[in-house]
Amino acid sequence: MRFAIRVKPGVKRDAVGGTWEGDLGAALIVAVAAPAVDGKANRAVCRVLAKALGVRARDVTIVRGERGRDKLVELEPAPPGAVQHLGELRRG
Repeated sequence: MRFAIRVKPGVKRDAVGGTWEGDLGAALIVAVAAPAVDGKANRAVCRVLAKALGVRARDVTIVRGERGRDKLVELEPAPPGAVQHLGELRRG
């Protein structure tokens, strides 16, 4: 399962929720406290998304956009109900 995200690095608290209309379509907003330096934000994104979706961090992979805010993420294997849960997160 692949979906688009928009990352907000360097915020006070990690959070997942809301929608950003970007180049990849309707993207899920993922805010992480980690700075966008040396891949720290990308690792935090995988960890925070995994927690929000109830999967292991190694099941979340950034497949496009490692150096930008707009990313394409793959969730493999996708747990039952992942599409519905993702929709709920997008609604905020």
